[in-house]
Amino acid sequence: MIEVQNLSKTFTLHNQGVASIGVLDGAAFRVEPGECVALTGVSGAGKSTVMRVLYGNYLAASGRVLIDGLDIAQAEPREILALRRTTLGYVSQFLRVVPRVPTLDVVAEPLLAIGKSEADARARAQDLLARLRIPEALWNLSPTTFSGGEQQRVNIARGFAHTYPALLLDEPTASLDAQNRETVLSLIEEAKAGGAAIVGIFHDVAARERVADREIDVTAFAPARAA
Repeated sequence: MIEVQNLSKTFTLHNQGVASIGVLDGAAFRVEPGECVALTGVSGAGKSTVMRVLYGNYLAASGRVLIDGLDIAQAEPREILALRRTTLGYVSQFLRVVPRVPTLDVVAEPLLAIGKSEADARARAQDLLARLRIPEALWNLSPTTFSGGEQQRVNIARGFAHTYPALLLDEPTASLDAQNRETVLSLIEEAKAGGAAIVGIFHDVAARERVADREIDVTAFAPARAA
């Protein structure tokens, strides 16, 4: 479902004499349906860069990034957007939504985008918001008015609304209390049982050990430095 082949990524700093910084060189791994792979490594090793390349936010310098057969590294923007609607989900650490849109609609939107009925989409959204302990009194308010922890839980609910075959998770349990952490880990386990291929970053070691089948140390893909 997810396959990375000989991936390289560099950043060009145009405000510093067009300096080029290599982040990844020769990265290669694959993730099968029903498997969760955790990216590990020291801060700055490139974990988030890998995630953003997988999602199509960063352009690869070279290599292939295959998601359900589509090469993200070469795909047109419209192809990437279509893949995100149906196949590739991403739970980031931060909620980004249009202001004034009610929370229930924010969570239901991924399902409406793929043609689910409004009734089914809203029922799924209600179930997830309840599981993640967002009070019903808040469902018709914009999540932009919520606390940071509440926004994170809305973001998780939105990310798990559709049963994506491929799923990217960036610190999904960060800053959550014990009850909501347990709910999120259960959602990840349910997604795996449903056949999702998952790539995640988990600084929560216990969470990583519970849901990840394998770990990939991203520092192994660091470019060789000149002596």
